[in-house]
Amino acid sequence: MSEDSFTEHLDRPVTRRQVLRGAIVGGAMIGTGGLLSACGGSISPATLLPPPILPIKSGGSLRVGATGGGAKDVIDAHLPTADTDIMRNWNLYESLASRPAGFGPLEMLLAVSIEPEHKPPDSWIIKLRPDVEFHNGKTVDSGDVIFSLQRIIDPKNPKVGATSIGYIDLKRVKALGSSTIRIPLKFPNATFPDDIGQYFNAIVPVGYDPNKPVGTGAFMFDTFAPGAQSVFKRFPNYWQHPKPYVDELTIIDFTDDTARVNALLGGEVDAIDNLPTGVIAELQGNKALRVLVSQTGEWQPFTMRVDKPPFNDVRVRQAFRLMVDRRQMIAQVLLGEGRIANDMYSPYDTAYDSSLPQRHQDLEQAKSLLKAAGRERLTVELVTAPIFQGVVAAAQVFAQQATAAGVKVVIRQVDTTTFFGPNYLGWTFAQDFWATREYLPQVAQGSLPSSPFNETHWADPTFIKLIQQARAELDQAKRDEILREAEAIEYERGGYIIPYFSNQVDAYSTKLTGFVQAKSGFPLGNEWFKNVGFKA
Repeated sequence: MSEDSFTEHLDRPVTRRQVLRGAIVGGAMIGTGGLLSACGGSISPATLLPPPILPIKSGGSLRVGATGGGAKDVIDAHLPTADTDIMRNWNLYESLASRPAGFGPLEMLLAVSIEPEHKPPDSWIIKLRPDVEFHNGKTVDSGDVIFSLQRIIDPKNPKVGATSIGYIDLKRVKALGSSTIRIPLKFPNATFPDDIGQYFNAIVPVGYDPNKPVGTGAFMFDTFAPGAQSVFKRFPNYWQHPKPYVDELTIIDFTDDTARVNALLGGEVDAIDNLPTGVIAELQGNKALRVLVSQTGEWQPFTMRVDKPPFNDVRVRQAFRLMVDRRQMIAQVLLGEGRIANDMYSPYDTAYDSSLPQRHQDLEQAKSLLKAAGRERLTVELVTAPIFQGVVAAAQVFAQQATAAGVKVVIRQVDTTTFFGPNYLGWTFAQDFWATREYLPQVAQGSLPSSPFNETHWADPTFIKLIQQARAELDQAKRDEILREAEAIEYERGGYIIPYFSNQVDAYSTKLTGFVQAKSGFPLGNEWFKNVGFKA
């Protein structure tokens, strides 16, 4: 099969804001003023203890402070972009399946099964959970699933999920009764259930109107003020009875870190996402609050364009990876809230190859590689922006570390609008951020010529062939073996420097229970507030 045969669905404009990588943009250090100011210096990382799950009572109103938001906030099931949009999406709507907070095996939601019709997996049969109601009382059926797919992939108005499931052959999708659907694909893909299960591929009723949002989630729409707050009521007919536990959920936008933390300290909200690492110690000393730390697969890479000098020489790319002191970077950038990575993503995938030699800083080898490439005393520009917590600081630390290898890194800091503007994906040397994903879905997003965000311009023919083989393989053990071959190629010749995986840090009142750690990287345990309530 040619590369073109499975990339046709990506030939449409998709903006960086439309996808947001499935990640949440965290805040930087808290500023001065207000109730709380930043802690100076380095601190010890927070203890990774699971939060206690205590007896829970029904009732009450839960108020959550969310990062960001603004006049462009949406409540459309298929257009979540900012943190606040995504948080609303998790609670109003549901997809057919989803990875749990612990990033274990895929769990069925509105579907009871998603199975390949035959080998290779180029057609899938979905069977729906019986008697699930939308908020308007309508029972979910095959027509709603087909309508949702058509709405997401609509070529005239593609939604966020168009890049993840655009390989569905919509013309051949067919209802096999009220609760069964056949989904043919344009090419075999063993990870189709993961793709269809993304939160932005939620199922909505036929005729869905985003101005009067209806879903199957634990909470029903009440009011929505873009840039301010959203209010939702408990859905009494939710299929996971007796959830949800609270009667009302309010999601409040906070564009300022200080204001968000102060709202928690002052009792104006009961929980917040993206707690800045500089204030962890202060909040841990407050008996009324709990800090929730999750080890995630979130990664913030340095991106080297493999088709532009000096990075079109693999020796230069290898040298740059050897310049990094990863432990120092975690200590200085994350204040300890992360763990060492090895220039590979998707650490929770069963295919993740932990046998690849762990890279450490090796300045002499880096110098030797640069000399062999004729790139001694190299000067490069690194484009950065405050796109995610710690990214700008990581650029500064990298620049300092590179000087020891005789490389001068000139940092060009721009604002986020410029970074994600017309030159995005064109920077020769830059940075970015990604959330936790399985390996194949991540490859589809960023490591193929067809990927919407191939920021390194990676196009290795052997790698592409292995990915095609893996997609067509249903046997997980065999698929993992193929993927490890692909990983080894990207590890040696790819365009990423991945120094660490960062932790997700949130905080909430000890009056609450039900929050869980989330390897997924989504704040507050996948943002499923159906599991949260006040202690009995």
